[in-house]
Amino acid sequence: MALYLPLFKALDDAGVRYVVVGGVATVLHGYARLTMDIDLIVDLVPEEASRAMQTLQALGFQPRIPVPATQFADSAKRKEWIEQKGMLVFSLHNPANPMLSIDVFADNPIPFADLHARAVCMVIDGVPVYVCSIEDLIELKRIAGRPQDILDIEKLQQIKSRSKHGED
Repeated sequence: MALYLPLFKALDDAGVRYVVVGGVATVLHGYARLTMDIDLIVDLVPEEASRAMQTLQALGFQPRIPVPATQFADSAKRKEWIEQKGMLVFSLHNPANPMLSIDVFADNPIPFADLHARAVCMVIDGVPVYVCSIEDLIELKRIAGRPQDILDIEKLQQIKSRSKHGED
């Protein structure tokens, strides 16, 4: 997780409204598995999405597709990418550190306000990290439906069951 702490600190310092989803969220909830990128859902209100992209660019992240990152904040442009290109996530990479890759959801499958309100704020080495709730994470993984997601759902349900029974 140390690799990602500067990212989370920068997002927090800039006031970016985000929620970590995907494999990293699964790991943070207690299922140790390999994941190669960070999946984020951000508030898609234009000024919020713009703040997120500016912050990621300041950290050296660049879009994998040949477009300016600032276009992500344009809801009409995102809609075009989704409808014409089948885009699910806007992928960014950091040429200075090939191990760092970020996928930002182009559309939020769960309303952002609800997702953020239910997120768990985990403080890691003094940095607040907004992590998707287990219930929402299970729903997002159900929607994705890939083999790894199905396995993650099973593990997340076990973690959820243990925490309900005070076995943490």
